[in-house]
Amino acid sequence: MQLVRVALDVPLDRCFDYRVPEGVSLTAADIGLRVRVPFGLKSRIGIVVDLPTVSDVGESQLKALEEVLRDTPPLPPDWFELCQFCARYYQVPLGEVMLSTLPAGLRRINPPKARTPRRTASVAEAASAPALTGEQADALAVISADPGFCAYLLHGVTGSGKTEVYLRLVDRVLAAGRQVLLLVPEINLTPQLEARVAARFPDAQLVSLHSELTEAARTRHWRAAVDGSARIVLGTRLAVFTPMPELGLIVVDEEHDASFKQQDGMRYSARDVAVFRARERDIPIVLGSATPSLESWANATDTRTPARYRLISLTERAVQSARLPAVQRVDTRLEKLQDGLSDRLLKAISERLVRREQSLVFLNRRGYAPVLTCTSCGWISHCRRCAANLVLHLADGRLRCHHCGFEIRVPKACPTCGNQDILPFGRGTQRLEEVLSERFPYARILRVDRDSAKSRKQWEALVERIRGDEVDILVGTQMLAKGHDFPKLTLVGVLGADAALFAADWRAPERLFAQLMQVAGRAGRAELPGEVLIQTQYPEHPLYAALVRHDYAAFANAQLTEREQAGFPPYTFQAMLRAEAPQMADAIAYLASALGWEGAVVHPEVMLYDPVPMRLARRANMERAQLLIESPSRRALQSFLSAWREHLGMIKVPSRLRWHLEVDPYEF
Repeated sequence: MQLVRVALDVPLDRCFDYRVPEGVSLTAADIGLRVRVPFGLKSRIGIVVDLPTVSDVGESQLKALEEVLRDTPPLPPDWFELCQFCARYYQVPLGEVMLSTLPAGLRRINPPKARTPRRTASVAEAASAPALTGEQADALAVISADPGFCAYLLHGVTGSGKTEVYLRLVDRVLAAGRQVLLLVPEINLTPQLEARVAARFPDAQLVSLHSELTEAARTRHWRAAVDGSARIVLGTRLAVFTPMPELGLIVVDEEHDASFKQQDGMRYSARDVAVFRARERDIPIVLGSATPSLESWANATDTRTPARYRLISLTERAVQSARLPAVQRVDTRLEKLQDGLSDRLLKAISERLVRREQSLVFLNRRGYAPVLTCTSCGWISHCRRCAANLVLHLADGRLRCHHCGFEIRVPKACPTCGNQDILPFGRGTQRLEEVLSERFPYARILRVDRDSAKSRKQWEALVERIRGDEVDILVGTQMLAKGHDFPKLTLVGVLGADAALFAADWRAPERLFAQLMQVAGRAGRAELPGEVLIQTQYPEHPLYAALVRHDYAAFANAQLTEREQAGFPPYTFQAMLRAEAPQMADAIAYLASALGWEGAVVHPEVMLYDPVPMRLARRANMERAQLLIESPSRRALQSFLSAWREHLGMIKVPSRLRWHLEVDPYEF
């Protein structure tokens, strides 16, 4: 009797043995194939991980596998190594890792039928490449010098031509007969890059992998990458797991972006997984950003240890006539605001309208107003399911929670006292759009946020209007902050940035600086000079001072000094155990049981903190709490977590309590 060991997507840290039915034979070459097996009362798709000769399960208890699926090649050994690393490091069952990285169509019992991949349409000739600046040429020479593993941190100011460096590297890798993986943080960044790559390499099949693809299209693109017919794969974070037999280069664009961190299921960092994959494949990886993550910056600049990354800097814009925008602070303590807008900003917008240039007013808060309130009794539009407020969306007459999605109609009177004088408090992008429309009635105003661009198609239509000179004033959130080149945009006004300066989250200054530097970089990308006006009550704050100088290095080094003194990452290593239940007492009790594990005493380098409610303590009717685990040693932390996980699974919990363990948490 032949045995087969199968990984399944179940919350158990083990694989499962089955017997191979008569008439079916598997060899070592079949390891990595998908199979259909019985599990409980249903059938599931699993992956063959081994062909053992003996099993811990009695022969009479072994079920027979139902079908061997040969519609895709066996998953390769390097993909197995990548999944095994993630299972170990992120403390997740191997089966969950393996199956979650496959396209949904290949995890179903009846997958989409295989079809011939659609090839990128060829054009007569490839788009010509622009001349390189001296800095770009130097960067290309350094990265191209060694085809083996090295992690390059390409730190380039906005508009410095990082993408052109990527494309030149892609050209060399394709010429050597290898494949390329390009990772971007968000779907909205794929169309622009996809168009540039397709134009430059019309004869190389390019496929994209992201969540807006249909199930069949995603499966088709994945197959093309696996069989090697796709030479360039462009995708969001899950694409980092795509098997590519001839992979020769990985590029992670906007490597600092939080979207590279998965926030449910296996909570992995696609950037960190990409670095591991490049090292295992012995190929170069390029991490590009105008505002690198502080972890990456420390890896490239800390002189006390051998540098893990090699820093390459692009300090000037690629277009010779383009200059970095002048960043100025508007002291709102001294200047009276009109509906949140200073006279200085309003005058600057008026000047752009006269010159037929575009302005962007940046406010990272969508909706009409953050809250609706009663002036009589003090009622506030709280979400009944979350510890948060319902945001007023006046355009569709709804109060909506941005955390759980709950929404209701805007009441005509206060639900508590009946007062009809209920008013919006604060402002979001919808209200700002209304104010600007009243102030500049003849201007063409366009709002760009998650409400106006819910899909990639809607986003592309908005971008087309901006580039087609159909817009005078843009009102936008962080969707407009990165990766976009609008030649006529010369003014950026920033509202409401101060709140992040004193946030409880110690990562908030890093996120704010990156956001502001990215949005500032939208101004003056062509020959027209750019200007950035930041409205603030704290104009002397060091963060704004560094922005005025476009001095990321000074900001990053100061932040790293503070983090080292405070014992924050990257100078310590963390994990977070979270629990949620209908009652906070149950969540806290579970974490207290986890904290009381006797085995913790043999891990003196690991510190466990007391359980506390999360900042958003209630979400979607579930009370949430967390327990922080910390160590100055990554190895010690991993050793502790591996042993602790077994204890966590043995704790009896109420039926509706859910828990998860996150390594390298990003949100607190």
